[in-house]
Amino acid sequence: MTTLTHRARRTEVGRNSEKKVESEGDANQDRTPDNEDSGDSKDIRLTLMEEVLLLGLKDKEGYTSFWNDCISSGLRGGILIELAMRGRIYLEPPTMRKKRLLDRKVLLKSDSPTGDVLLDETLKHIKATEPTETVQTWIELLTGETWNPFKLQYQLRNVRERIAKNLVEKGILTTEKQNFLLFDMTTHPVTNTTEKQRLVKKLQDSVLERWVNDPQRMDKRTLALLVLAHSSDVLENVFSSLTDDRYDVAMNRAKDLVELDPEVEGTKHSATEMIWAVLAAFNKS
Repeated sequence: MTTLTHRARRTEVGRNSEKKVESEGDANQDRTPDNEDSGDSKDIRLTLMEEVLLLGLKDKEGYTSFWNDCISSGLRGGILIELAMRGRIYLEPPTMRKKRLLDRKVLLKSDSPTGDVLLDETLKHIKATEPTETVQTWIELLTGETWNPFKLQYQLRNVRERIAKNLVEKGILTTEKQNFLLFDMTTHPVTNTTEKQRLVKKLQDSVLERWVNDPQRMDKRTLALLVLAHSSDVLENVFSSLTDDRYDVAMNRAKDLVELDPEVEGTKHSATEMIWAVLAAFNKS
């Protein structure tokens, strides 16, 4: 169950808080995506999967919540969006029989390597698969949620650990061993808190100071990260440092965003279809 449907720490609040910052929101209606942060800092480029895992990790402990059963599939959704945004895959064009995002197959656009092991491994699977599969099926296959033993070969293994090692190499995490009574576990505490805070602030600003109330005008990577953070149940981590009033506004706006109809948003001009297809897949699951 994701953050927006299950929040034990705070009760759901009406729109009173929204009104307190209404003038702030109105002042930002004319902002364009050109004013948005590009989604990557100048010296450290992170993939969507790395950003989602970083948001989900406890800073000092170096592991995600034991109760989070959404992040695994969320990371796989991030892989598909990342590949689409890098021009490697796309959704087949809609037809009379296949208009819905969830009915359309994922097609290969380019098999040129990305330089990321997980992305390239997924790309190899997509290239070799006949018949082609839908977004929802690919998320299930990459997560290993299939009853077909012949499809288990598509499961991506040790995804969190492999992403964490990438973040270690980029100087954002470190590697430690922690003892949990009956077993030892490799953990990855955050060492570069500046990079994580930059990421958190970017998402907070996207629904507060830089809120444009139109997903088509948002920076595409920021929109994708908000969708993935929601689907991975780590959105609470992003907004938890806000004051109560700003928290309520941010959560309400994020909720409005992910509750939009993906079928409608995906057909709009300049929309990134894969973002909305992934959201549709998680809404259905």
